[in-house]
Amino acid sequence: MSYALEHPYRMMELTGVHFGTVAIALAVAFAIAFPLGLWAARRPRVAPWLLGALGALYTIPSLALLAVLVEFVGLGSAPIFVALVVYAQFMLARNVAAGIGGVDRAQVDAARGLGMSPAQILVRVELPQAFPVILGGVRIAAIASIAIATLGSYVGSDGLGTLIFNGLTLHQSSMIVAGSLGVSALAIVVDATLRLSERVARGKLS
Repeated sequence: MSYALEHPYRMMELTGVHFGTVAIALAVAFAIAFPLGLWAARRPRVAPWLLGALGALYTIPSLALLAVLVEFVGLGSAPIFVALVVYAQFMLARNVAAGIGGVDRAQVDAARGLGMSPAQILVRVELPQAFPVILGGVRIAAIASIAIATLGSYVGSDGLGTLIFNGLTLHQSSMIVAGSLGVSALAIVVDATLRLSERVARGKLS
């Protein structure tokens, strides 16, 4: 804790880098996971196989995946960025599929009866109702990504993991504690913010 008090600007810098890496990776991951989740919702026979494959990717040990990625993209921020995108797929696609699949079919049929196109039904009927569930997936993926991103320092990326790995190398427990508390605090803030957003979204539907 003493390190955080003695180096507040360094803590803020590393927290900003850590958050930025996670936020950008989540945005890219969602751009990939949304059509996959939508496909799974539209094709019930495909869903178990697709989500099963994404779940299998999520079980790959983080250090093992990073070691493989380093061989292809080298050291730096690229390996952890790709890893975060890969790991987020299961949680994001699963909740997109669950959210879209949970929409009341009667409302979809009514919208279709009014002459709405599939795109209009998706945007005006399905997404508003599925939004809280989809946001729940984003929240879970964000918390997991914040934790996994600490391993980025192992392959040369920057972030709060830098303090943890440097502390282990230099036998400086204050750096380890500062990095760990920083990651925990960031996760708590992100979790609380997204939980509040979920409640607001659910309240608008009720």
